[in-house]
Formats: sequence, structure tokens, C-alpha cells
Amino acid sequence: MSDKAKVFITGMGVITPVGNTVGEMWANIKSGVSGIGRITKFDPERVDSKVSGEVKNFDISQYVDQKEARRMALFTQYALAAAKQAWQDAGLADSGTDPERVSVMVGNGIGGTEVDMEAYRVLFERGPGRLSPMMIPKLIANEAAGNISIALNAKGAAHTIVTACASGTDALGVALDMIRSGRADVVVAGGTEATVTEYCVGGFCAMKALSTKYNDTPEKSSRPFDANRDGFVMGEGGAILILESEAHAKARNARVYAELAGYGASGDAYHLTAPDPEASGAIRAIKLALKDAGLAPEDIDYVNAHGTSTPLNDPMETKAVKAVFGEHAFKLKMSSTKSMTGHLLGAAGAVEAVICALAVKEGFYPPTINNENPDPVCDLDVVPNKGVEGAIRAAISTSLGFGGHNGVLVIKAV
Repeated sequence: MSDKAKVFITGMGVITPVGNTVGEMWANIKSGVSGIGRITKFDPERVDSKVSGEVKNFDISQYVDQKEARRMALFTQYALAAAKQAWQDAGLADSGTDPERVSVMVGNGIGGTEVDMEAYRVLFERGPGRLSPMMIPKLIANEAAGNISIALNAKGAAHTIVTACASGTDALGVALDMIRSGRADVVVAGGTEATVTEYCVGGFCAMKALSTKYNDTPEKSSRPFDANRDGFVMGEGGAILILESEAHAKARNARVYAELAGYGASGDAYHLTAPDPEASGAIRAIKLALKDAGLAPEDIDYVNAHGTSTPLNDPMETKAVKAVFGEHAFKLKMSSTKSMTGHLLGAAGAVEAVICALAVKEGFYPPTINNENPDPVCDLDVVPNKGVEGAIRAAISTSLGFGGHNGVLVIKAV
């Protein structure tokens, strides 16, 4: 058992391709509903991958007036909406919490890509004198954390973590450490991303990273651990969790979803975009997270895999889980909810942390949909196609990003 101070998850908010509230998202995840479709945010004719997990029916006016919204890039809007949901869910508005003891920690991979695109158009067509004075404040990655801090009157540290696909997970891990160290009582933490633009999709297509085989059947395009997978599917959205010290949560009689019990991180030191095929970095990160949580491998019942549906990631991640868990790897369940949401890049780890917290709380293993022709190399129980009920004592969530950034969380039942 760990002797570290406990940190609880007491509030959650999401904007995702499968729902714009925690309840809606979780119901769709449990039912195996795909949020992936043909790209509608731009005409995809010029890009090879024509599918994405887009946020649907998002109305920022529910959270902030339109004048303020126009001063925010979409990634900031998603984060702010999720943060306001989570703040309300945690019941912190009238809790008397000292604002100087509330920090903000948000992961983001790229920033305001639609702002970038428009700025380049203006620059090339009309010159630098016609650039918007709001261009820089909208596009830089830290603006999500800054806007959340302002909106919630959170006067502690407000930081941004940028570690590609591990950003949301790393933000939660750093937030965990902040509370344990006594630097904050509450941290508003998570991740956000809005990259369904021709600029970003085109860039990832140039890398040959995205799925192109299923343009005519978009809901089939994200298929982690399936032999016919051919790349990841771009997603977008945001997720924010409220983390609290045990003492602070108990003092105000807060409702608790789960305990954020451990965090581990490592660098592959291998390649800018490809994962280490030996999985050494992923293995280290998982082991570090378990050690941080004071848990043995046999204490883990569920792994929410990074599971990107790429040819390289899924076998590597299977290898990592086998290396860490040994024979227990064949007893636990490991699914990839990216099969339904797509890959939300910097927001992925935060969305998946919310899913893990709900899985642990409710005793439900989410499915990996589209697992129609299982890859024999990926031979663990990936909860194929249909979720199942069952007690979960503890879960891990893995995020393995470009640049060799590996982040792993341990989420434990309370």
C-alpha cells in the first residue's frame, strides 16, 4: 500500500465525439456507439483521410457569452465548457474553497489550428498589418488554462502541459503531484484539442498516420487490435477532472468518483513519431505508475489502452502489458475506447481518465468496437465489440505520444 496522501476525483466534464456531457458520453461508450463519421468541418476532398471523430451540437453559449467566445479558439472553448461542467459537478462554486489553493493544469498538443490557418490566409493575401490583435492570444496552447483560471477564479498555478498524445494524462499526473506536495488543495486538470482542420488532417495524412481504408464506412475506421487497422482517426474535444486532496474533499463532504492513485512517465529516447518496438518506455511508465500507487500488477483489473489503431502501436502496447503483468495480462481486460471516440490527441488521456473513473465506479468494462478480425499478435482480452459488467478494483490508462512521451495513470476504486 502507498503511504502517499490520497487524491480523489470529485468532478468531471467532457465535450467529446460521443457526447457533450459525462452522462451522454458514458451511455454511448457503454453501448459501443461510434462517434466517427465523414468530415464535415471542411471539404475533405483534398485529403486522403476523410473521416474524423467530430464534436456534434456544441453550443458554447451555454457556458460563456458569444462576445467572449469569439476571443477563444475552439480548443479553449472545449476546455472551458468541460471545466465549467466539472466545477459544477464537484459542487465547488459555493464551497468556500480558497481560490489561491485552486490550480489549473491543462494538456494540449497543438493549440488553435483554425486560428493559425486563418492567420496565414490573411498574411499571404493582405499582409501582416491586417492580422487580428487576438491572433496570438487565441492560438497559443496556454490560453485554455488561462481562460479556465479566469472563469473559475482559480488563483493558484495555471500551467499547460504539451507532450503530444500524452498531454492530458501528464497534466493529470502533474496535478496529482501538486496536491500531494501541498501546493494545492484542488486542481482543475485535463486536456483539450481541436484539430479537425484541413491544415492538421493534411499534415497527419502526409505522415501516413491516419486511416484511409474506411472512408466509405467511417464508423468502422478506428479498429484497435484488429488485423485490418490502417491508422488512427482524428478526434477532437476536451475533458476536465476535479482533483482534490482527501482532507479537502472530506471537509466539504464531497462526492467521490474514484481515487487517482498513481502516475508514471518515461521517454522512449527512440524516434520522433514511431514507438519503440521493444516497448521499453511504455513498460517503464506502467511500472512507475504501479509503484507510485503502491499496487502490484495483480491488483489491476482493467487497462484503458492507448490503442490508436495503428500498425505499430497496438502490438507494441500488447507487448508492454505482457511484460509488466506476466500471466496476469491474460486475466485482466484491456480495451481501447478510441474505437468509438477516435484519437483526441492532447485530450485523449483526459477523456480516457474520465472513462476509467466511471468504469471503476460502476463496475463496467468498456468495449473495443470493430474488433472483427483480431490480430493474432494482439492476443489479450480486448473486450471485443461489447462491453461487460464486472468489478474493477483498479485500472490503468496509458498514453503514448509522438516524441516518445509515455504517461500512465492508476485509477482506483474507493
